[in-house]
Amino acid sequence: MQEIHCIVKGRVQMVMYRDFVQRKARGLRLAGIVRNLDNGTVEVVAQGNKEDLERLVEKLRKGPLLARVDDVRVEWQEPTQSFDGFKIIF
Repeated sequence: MQEIHCIVKGRVQMVMYRDFVQRKARGLRLAGIVRNLDNGTVEVVAQGNKEDLERLVEKLRKGPLLARVDDVRVEWQEPTQSFDGFKIIF
């Protein structure tokens, strides 16, 4: 199992981006979290196999219809904790 930590920049808050990420991650059977950060970005931490994580990153770069993704910073790392499913953190 691998883990990615992503910071997504652009118009990614107030456009259903977190819901989009949760649906796509669950569809890929990934575990982790997504949350808005105070600086207007979105943070994603996801765990799973490399191929599914790469698919998620592709989806993060596109986003939902109303979003505009300017940049996705991706860091691959060893899992730092265990997640139960994929959740939106408020």
